[in-house]
Amino acid sequence: MPPNLTGYYCFVSQKNMEDYLQALNINVALRKIALLLKPDKEIDHQGNHMTVKTLSTFRNYILEFEVGVEFEEDLRIVDGRKCQTIVTWEEEQLVCVQKGEVPNRGWRHWLEGEQLHLELTARDAVCKQVFRKVK
Repeated sequence: MPPNLTGYYCFVSQKNMEDYLQALNINVALRKIALLLKPDKEIDHQGNHMTVKTLSTFRNYILEFEVGVEFEEDLRIVDGRKCQTIVTWEEEQLVCVQKGEVPNRGWRHWLEGEQLHLELTARDAVCKQVFRKVK
């Protein structure tokens, strides 16, 4: 049975964010801003319904979905694109596939103790972030 990811998580670290942003063709100015951010994550997980909030001082992004149901995701706030998205469970990892202009785009979340791990992919770039559960 998949873990319940409900909680508030504070940013701890990230690796390779600049390569990930370049793979998304994010302009230099926005990349510089994004690299300074230390976003928090707030997740509400109720059965197959989930809300994942990425919260920062610059911009917030809220993703609400049903696990296993494909939907159109509006990523204009992130990189000006829309894509077809599906989020499923693979063992104990929540896996998102985003089909659109950017190949191999998506992410996966999983827990290790009180840490929430996030791996972001776009093209050949892989960014890893770690968050610590605070409530």
